[in-house]
Amino acid sequence: LIFHSDRGVQYACNEFRCLLEKNPLIIRSMSRKGNCWDNAVAESFFKTLKAECVYQHKFTDKEQAALIVFEYIETWYNRKRLHSTLGYLSPEEFGRNLNKQNIAA
Repeated sequence: LIFHSDRGVQYACNEFRCLLEKNPLIIRSMSRKGNCWDNAVAESFFKTLKAECVYQHKFTDKEQAALIVFEYIETWYNRKRLHSTLGYLSPEEFGRNLNKQNIAA
């Protein structure tokens, strides 16, 4: 798991850093100073997730929200939704094409 954040004090403080370091499966990643583009892809994803999924539902509890968000990501966003930054392919299709290229090389 990569936890990527901007350089906000809430992410850079010792308390938060120590919390993440307690779990060896988490790798910290932080934007470079003055570089707003590091988070552009993640921010675009969350904007899309909110507009296409979250704002379309009234969740009754955390479990329902988790299930609906999971289903959106796994059945629509990764498998069917076309992404302009991937040449209008789904992430799944883009990954398959990338694997084919790597095998051929």
